[in-house]
Amino acid sequence: MRLRALLDTDALGLKLLGGQEELERTVRGVMTTDLRDPSRYLSGGELVLTGLAWRRDADDSEPFVRILVQAGVAALAAGEAELGEVPEDLVTACARHRLPLFAVHESVAFATITEHVVRQVSGERAGDLAAVVDRHRRMMTSGPAGGGPDVVLDLLGSDLDLRAWVLSPAGRLIAGAEGAGPALPAEVCGTLAAEHLSAARTGRRGPHRVTVGTTTYSLFPIRGTGRAAQGAQAARDVRETVLSDWLLAVEADAGDWPAERLDLLQGVTQLIAVERDRRDAARTVRRRLAQEVLELVQAGAAPAEIAARLRVAAPVLLPGLGTAPHWQVVVARVEWEGAEIDGGPVAQSLLEEILVAPTAGPSGEAYSGGAESADRIAVAHTGDEAVALVPLPAVPAGNDGSEPGILADALLESVRDPLSAGLDGDGRVTLGVSAAVHSAEGLRGALEEARHARRVAAARPGRVCAAGHQELASHVLLLPFVPDDVRRAFTARLLDPLRDYDRRHRAELIPTLEAFLDCDGSWTRCASRLHLHVNTLRYRVGRIEQLTGRDLGRLEDKLDFFLALRMS
Repeated sequence: MRLRALLDTDALGLKLLGGQEELERTVRGVMTTDLRDPSRYLSGGELVLTGLAWRRDADDSEPFVRILVQAGVAALAAGEAELGEVPEDLVTACARHRLPLFAVHESVAFATITEHVVRQVSGERAGDLAAVVDRHRRMMTSGPAGGGPDVVLDLLGSDLDLRAWVLSPAGRLIAGAEGAGPALPAEVCGTLAAEHLSAARTGRRGPHRVTVGTTTYSLFPIRGTGRAAQGAQAARDVRETVLSDWLLAVEADAGDWPAERLDLLQGVTQLIAVERDRRDAARTVRRRLAQEVLELVQAGAAPAEIAARLRVAAPVLLPGLGTAPHWQVVVARVEWEGAEIDGGPVAQSLLEEILVAPTAGPSGEAYSGGAESADRIAVAHTGDEAVALVPLPAVPAGNDGSEPGILADALLESVRDPLSAGLDGDGRVTLGVSAAVHSAEGLRGALEEARHARRVAAARPGRVCAAGHQELASHVLLLPFVPDDVRRAFTARLLDPLRDYDRRHRAELIPTLEAFLDCDGSWTRCASRLHLHVNTLRYRVGRIEQLTGRDLGRLEDKLDFFLALRMS
């Protein structure tokens, strides 16, 4: 029960003397004492009742209050019968230590307060226990599928008045109670997931408390089920599971919850973990199909044999639609600095999660992601990388004539921040996306294309990067694979003279060069963009040519400058 409830109970006749801002504290018990040091009998969370017999003078109040605060009591209630009123030195000491202080009128017996608190606390504990028993009974009678995490969240709302949601590590909303009100906004889900991953990387035990705006949430990790699984989890590197574990977000501050309620929520996470394991098991068939197709493609099998496997896979991945007209390949890799972790299974689980998150193709309709797309994900892993075989239903091309399918940047749009928090400075996630192919003959090329795009993404700065097939027809295909020392020498030879000149004269030759190339060498457009007279622009370009020995009228020299600027 809360302290505020005591104050609102007229029969107790309590008067608040200090600690208005602490009235949401939870009372877990009650103790009556007149000992100068009652700490050995306190376990935390008590309402302490005292008749002030321990007080001989004003100097006694400070040490008494300090002992109570160190013991973690919820509040102090002092009787007025002995002294007629609560002494000011006790009020001051309680205010200094932020300990709520009540005055008990002489007409109210301590036994009345004790009976009321014990009855309320015992009732809450019995209610929690009954809820646990009933929850297990209802879950066990809901059939093999269990009813999903929504059933558990509905019970939390109805039995304990707790609003709660299940989130993926990438911030996807997996489940929420029907009575929990509006769904959590996507940005809040992302923030909670990021905070959870960041806390998990530190090794701190949950629940983790996070305040978003004016609302406080408590985050409980959802890990493997069973005692054996939990023991194995404790022995493993947290990086092996941090990017795949779900979390339970509860709209409440669990910091002052009693142990019984915390145990209840831990039990809830175990029930939800059962559903997580069930969903993983349901992906086994799709994973096996993807593995078989991947092995055939890598072994150079005949297109007819690959096509036969695709005909088996299509009804599973696109039920009711027959053979998929298009296929797309996505490759992902998770790497950790200085750690020998099998990255394949981690990347497989993460890629399944990313592909379920909302994703749009050029037409906006080709691949919308979301929960309904979970049954269309087929992800295998080989070595340290995961490979997804994504079927695309028949849809028209975009308004610009572009092919339908997944865009690399769209894959990461909603998950970049949470994943970056989970990677925590020593991990990287890189993805590559192929173009859509129309037949089994194109899958081998699509796989190589996706792998090459992933290597392009890996050459970029940042913890979470992706590249698509569109970029493989550009100079960006070549730049990431130029050795670092060659790149540095090339850019230094062309650009260092200009940088030195700019540093000495503030001439802005580098910005002028960038604008000139961006305007395709047009004097008038470049001068207009830089707000310069054309003659001033000609002077600057002439100075660039003089310092570098290059001619910006020649295509070869323009290309060299363009590449140097891109690599710098």
